[in-house]
Amino acid sequence: MSILVNKDTKIIVQGLTGKTGTFHTEQALQYYGTKMVAGVHPKKGGETWSSGLDASAELPIFATVGEAKEATGADASVIYVPPAGAGAAIIEAIDAEVPFIVCITEGIPVADMVKVKARLEKSKSRLLGPNCPGILTPEECKIGIMPGSIFKKGSVGVVSRSGTLTYEAVFQTSNAGLGQTTAVGIGGDPVKGTEFIDILEMFLADDATESIIMIGEIGGSAEEEAAQFLKDEAKKGRKKPMAGFIAGRTAPPGRTMGHAGAVISGGKGGAEDKISAMEDAGIKVSPSPAKLGETLLEVLKG
Repeated sequence: MSILVNKDTKIIVQGLTGKTGTFHTEQALQYYGTKMVAGVHPKKGGETWSSGLDASAELPIFATVGEAKEATGADASVIYVPPAGAGAAIIEAIDAEVPFIVCITEGIPVADMVKVKARLEKSKSRLLGPNCPGILTPEECKIGIMPGSIFKKGSVGVVSRSGTLTYEAVFQTSNAGLGQTTAVGIGGDPVKGTEFIDILEMFLADDATESIIMIGEIGGSAEEEAAQFLKDEAKKGRKKPMAGFIAGRTAPPGRTMGHAGAVISGGKGGAEDKISAMEDAGIKVSPSPAKLGETLLEVLKG
């Protein structure tokens, strides 16, 4: 079983006609034929989008997400809409009852995301992001901006708050001969959709995922909550070998990191607390991102 996406996932693109949407849609189409089925643009409904890389790759553009979903039977949407309109784009996808929404956009105002979160909680949709690299199931489906070339089908589930470090974990597990089941970048914003616990729950339930890498960052309490969840699951006999890493270990309190959520404030969210909680939950924490693959191999060798 693939986590959230597989070779049959049909994806619509909100913001397809822009430069970013075009580039990443072309990359997705070239990745094992990921099923990109339509674009959405309020002023370009009825037009057709063509790929500059492959003349035969054309997608219909619809004026609304609802129309696109009805016409194509899409079960996912990816959003490349600029920050000012991205919150509204997510809400439009929620209202159209798209089961899985992936928002790549960085810099969405927190006030907009608070509205999104309230709408999400009463909906049938799951949101990944915003400000995330997306999700990739090797040799099946790529939604977002992860570089497909570094992936290899295998047995490690990767979940990360940091985009760049997601790639690092993938690259190293590929080089170590382990490969991945699915890699999920949950994003670093303070208000977002899917959290660590949601993905860890799926990885624990997935037979193909034999081990897990979890990459956190300073700020917030998501890593500590995930560690507590893993401890509770272990008591029920659900446990898998895990390696991890926390980014921002040397950052002083109050320093703004690359992500809006990566700020230590009021004595909470520090790296040492997170590392301690993760180790307490049985995760072997790597001393550096460059040793994630090695660390996981050590855990697997016992």
